[in-house]
Amino acid sequence: MSKRERRTFNAEFKLQVVQMIREQGLSVGDVCRDMKLGETAVRRWMAQADEEAAGRPGIGKPLTAEQQRIRQLEAENKQLRGDVDILKKASAFFARELR
Repeated sequence: MSKRERRTFNAEFKLQVVQMIREQGLSVGDVCRDMKLGETAVRRWMAQADEEAAGRPGIGKPLTAEQQRIRQLEAENKQLRGDVDILKKASAFFARELR
């Protein structure tokens, strides 16, 4: 018995599947059978798209470019805050040494 390789899909593909279901009125089951996709994954993509459309981050990897950029900026902000904390501690340490 051979092990199936896990497939990955980019955000564009996921959005296209969600739009196909919503705009063409197709059922999730039909689209999943035709495209050989798992229903759970497609339903998760739909929930993610709903969350992002409402302006919330949702769960999982962002689908829209806007949400991807927001996540990137949040990560960068977190990194910079950590850097500032380290610099504050270092300056306090060296200030004590000079006294």
